This record gives sequence, C-alpha cells and structure tokens, in this order.
Amino acid sequence: MIRFSKYIWLYMCISGLVLIPGIISLFVFGLRPSIDFTGGTLVEVTKGAQVTEEELERLGREDGIDVVDTREEAQSIIVRAKPVPNESLAKFESDIRAVASDSANILRIETVGPVLGQELLTKAAVAAGIAIIGILLFVAYSFRNLTYGIAAIVALIHDVLVVFGSFSLLGRVFGVEVDTLFVTAFLTTMSFSVHDTIVGFDRIREYGKKGEHRTFAERADTALTETMGRSLTNSFTIIFMLLALVLLGGETIRWFAVALLIGTNSGT
Repeated sequence: MIRFSKYIWLYMCISGLVLIPGIISLFVFGLRPSIDFTGGTLVEVTKGAQVTEEELERLGREDGIDVVDTREEAQSIIVRAKPVPNESLAKFESDIRAVASDSANILRIETVGPVLGQELLTKAAVAAGIAIIGILLFVAYSFRNLTYGIAAIVALIHDVLVVFGSFSLLGRVFGVEVDTLFVTAFLTTMSFSVHDTIVGFDRIREYGKKGEHRTFAERADTALTETMGRSLTNSFTIIFMLLALVLLGGETIRWFAVALLIGTNSGT
C-alpha cells in the first residue's frame, strides 16, 4: 500500500502552483472569446510574401471592414472583425487574391451574429450548471452519502479551473481564443474527472462495508493503490491519442485537443 495521504500537503502545493496563476489570470485578463460568443466575422488566409498582418489590416480599412485584431499562426493569418456585409466580404476576398497575385488561399470564412453568440454563451453556462447538479445528486444517491457528492464536485471544479486558468494564460500569451469546441472540451473534462473519482469512492465504500478496522485515510490509500494501475492505463490511451491530435491535427481542432489534454492530465 502506498501512503498517498502522507503527502497530502505536497499535492495541495502542486495544485496551488497550477491553480493560482490561472485564477489570477482569469480575474485580471479573463478568457479571450472567439466570434462564436462575441459575434463577428473570421477570415483565415495562408501566409505569403505579400500577405502579411499589416497588409490585411490595410485592405480591411479600405473595404470598410472594422478589423478587431489579426493573429499569425504557423501557416496562416487569422483576421477577426465585427460583422461584415456580404458585399464588403466579397471585395475583401478579391483584394486579398489581387495583392497575392491569386496565390492566396482563403482557408475559411465564418460569420456569427451577436445574438447567436450570446445564446451559445448562455447555453454553455446552463449546460455546465445542469451537469454539476446532476453529478452531485447522482454520486450522493449512489453512495447514499452527500459528502461523496460534494467531494466529487470539489475535484471536478479543481480540474475545470485548471483548464480555464490555462486557457486564460494561453489567451494572454499566445492569443488563444475559446470557442464552442472549448465548451465541449471542458464538459468532457467534467465527466472524465468524476469517472476516476467514482472508481476510487466505490473501492473505499467496499472496505467500509467489510467492517475493517482501519482509518478512512488507510482505506483511501489502499483504494488508490489498487486502482492506480487501471486509472493510468485508461488515461494514457486517451493522452497518447490527444498528443497525436495536438502534434498532427489541423489548426481548427488543435486547441480543442489541447484543452482535452490539459483536462485529462488534471483529472488523472
């Protein structure tokens, strides 16, 4: 049996080192929302000798497009603007091709209205609230003890804060935006976090039913020791797949995979 409970303060310090910078960043800078939530138009163009951030901003001004910001990726440049009429967008696209001598490749154009963006944000918050309440009630009922449900939610909130704090820092440093895929990632993190927690709780409950005269810490240490191999094996199959997506996947799903990878590691 590994004495996990003996080093509880070490685990709290490690969690603090991860959580505190992220929480401070969340309060000071917040998250960087994509057009999915704010509304607007996003244009992604392949980079080239003539296609630069400054040139795209100049073309946007000439075509009457209110450019919010531009961001340079590995192989492309992303232009984010306030909602753009179809005529201005078509002219902007043709001007880009003209400047680049028809060599520019427009990878994607996305337009979302502000009303739809607010609706997505509201639905994401409601979905998270329903999930938390549902998990709390389900775990409390399954183990016939509200304390188990509260403990599971505390662990869940820990993992979600790690994801949110990490993306707040990534948004500040690298300009990473959160979109609807991020919502999918953090909801998935919530379910994955509780999965391993329930496995450990179930083993602890078994020892309690056997009437063994051991402290709760000893029962918890034994349960964690016995389930550690299963949890790591299960988690690493997911982590290897997510690493492959981060390294080899496309730009559009890369940060979605990063969010899942952070959440999976924290949950594990």
